[in-house]
Amino acid sequence: MEQAAHGPLPVAGLHHVTAIASGAKQNLQFYESVLGLRLVKTTVNFDDPGTYHLYYGNYQAEPGTIMTFFPWQGATRGRAGTGMTSATAFRIPPGSIDYWMGRFADRAIDFDSPVDRFGEAVLFLQDPDGLPIELIESPVFVGASSAAEQPAGAKGSDIPTASAIHGFHSVSICVAGYEHSARLLTDVFGYKSLGNEGHRFRFQAATPNGGVPGRFIDILCQPDTLLRSRPGAGTVHHIAFRARTDEEQLQWREKVLEFGLDVTPVLDRNYFHSVYFREPGGVLYEIATDPPGFTADEDLQHLGESLRLPAWLEPRREFIEARLPALRD
Repeated sequence: MEQAAHGPLPVAGLHHVTAIASGAKQNLQFYESVLGLRLVKTTVNFDDPGTYHLYYGNYQAEPGTIMTFFPWQGATRGRAGTGMTSATAFRIPPGSIDYWMGRFADRAIDFDSPVDRFGEAVLFLQDPDGLPIELIESPVFVGASSAAEQPAGAKGSDIPTASAIHGFHSVSICVAGYEHSARLLTDVFGYKSLGNEGHRFRFQAATPNGGVPGRFIDILCQPDTLLRSRPGAGTVHHIAFRARTDEEQLQWREKVLEFGLDVTPVLDRNYFHSVYFREPGGVLYEIATDPPGFTADEDLQHLGESLRLPAWLEPRREFIEARLPALRD
């Protein structure tokens, strides 16, 4: 097979971002009712079934649009610092930033004045747990083959299509050093360096379709940040890159090992298969497969409406459901 002979294709961009929250209900209210994302999967943390694992995304629940949370009830706040993702950015259409500022003001949600970054307007805010969120005005590619270019679709959302979120724009990682983290992206994952603004270095996934969401990674080189990050509510647990197939994921695993990093075995997450490793700056990375996908156990029209459990947890359903808090009033 030609692809196997020459190695995997360049990484297509982000698959998902997973963060930690302190409560499920307020998390759902913000990401569904305020940002207008669709709840596409209601399941549990497979390693801690007493806790939800909530997935949000566009209507089609496609890679590059998926924000997920472990909402540990009462979790203490984490601490920002090196070795962690410092901000998650969603893409909004050009000219829509005024709409979002008005929406947040109406809901008494604090936000910073927009700033220019790499020629794009950036609006910064925090979710209820203090997780840094950015909305970035960036062109939506008309005619892109992926339905991920369609706006988010929470049922009953009042957000106009012309202003709605279109998947991820980028993530920013904070590291004490720069070169080794950058070399992993360029030499192993095939990203292209787009230059820098001060200590912020931008990289773009080398995909043939420029409309693929989540194609940017920013590295913030902050050697004078003395504190290492501490996981907790309001922090990102890990970011995941896309592998199109299981075979491609195994090829990426070998390339990361050759780069000198330890990688987990392949883990079954029911909706994708995963391998994990820490990049040179300490940020936890995952490579996740596109298949089986989020419609593996639910119809597209009814994603997220009921609690889904993997087969090995089904015998404990009654016990698990009795201990999970209500998501809605």
